[in-house]
Amino acid sequence: MRVLVTGAAGNLGSMLAKRLLNTSHQIRLLTHRRAPPADVASSGKAEVFQADLGSPSTIGSACEGVDCIVHLAGVLFAPRPEKFLPRTNIAFVQNLLRSARCAGVRKFLLISFPHVEGETTPEHPATDRLDREPAVVHFRTRLAAEKAVLEMGSSGAITPVILRVGVVYGPSVKLTEAARRLLRCRILSVWRKPTWIHLISLPDFLSAVVAAIGDPSVHGIYNVCDDGPTTVQDFLDRLAFHFGYRKPWRLPEWTFHVAAITCETGALLLHTAAPLTRDIVKAGMTSSVADNSRMKKELISRLEYPTLENGITLLSAGRR
Repeated sequence: MRVLVTGAAGNLGSMLAKRLLNTSHQIRLLTHRRAPPADVASSGKAEVFQADLGSPSTIGSACEGVDCIVHLAGVLFAPRPEKFLPRTNIAFVQNLLRSARCAGVRKFLLISFPHVEGETTPEHPATDRLDREPAVVHFRTRLAAEKAVLEMGSSGAITPVILRVGVVYGPSVKLTEAARRLLRCRILSVWRKPTWIHLISLPDFLSAVVAAIGDPSVHGIYNVCDDGPTTVQDFLDRLAFHFGYRKPWRLPEWTFHVAAITCETGALLLHTAAPLTRDIVKAGMTSSVADNSRMKKELISRLEYPTLENGITLLSAGRR
């Protein structure tokens, strides 16, 4: 099977590409401006195509001869997400879907997240609902992308697969590494109100994606999460303990909103990336817990790291 991975130069995209190189699949990597890691690009099993998902005419050749597309490409750390996310989260997917249909691609796999259902808790977890209207722009536009994939699938032209992935942690994962650096510098802070979060270890995330690619019976929506939802505060406290640092500072919620406005304004004035935006803060403060039963029934019956207690040892590779 020939698999096209978009966002192959990104953090999770490049890790997925490396994992797929150890399978029987042929790999095609779609990039825009950045090149994928040299050890991936130089592999005899990987082809590299450069394209702009905002320009449909550049996508078609990358889709020719492809059996499955895994869509990971996107933009997050930029100011005014309400302006660009409808384009990058919705229009990019629509462009890729049209090219996939024309090329005869059989399966389209969209990496999404359970947050598209808005606020969820252990008592009321996310399932496979499509009728929510989340307030966060990133969640709302990704939900619209899910609907576009499922609509294309309803015509029978392509098999739609939506993986609603929890927060991925592990060595070399950007979130984990950023938290470690901020903890070391004693500047990592978190709000006081407990916020639910559902995690998934990097190895289990990659296993779920590989299973979804290879199994022809897989279709529809799957929540890819572990068995132990926790809170953002507890997750960061455990990271601090594991790395040997003090716990993050607890600050009032308003300080994070002010920081986001400041960061976003500075990025607009200086034409730089915005590591913090108002939408990211809203997203971070949204509790998200998901029902992973379908994943365990049809994708991976046994998680390698079912809880953070099991997976925390993974992070030892990230110590410096």
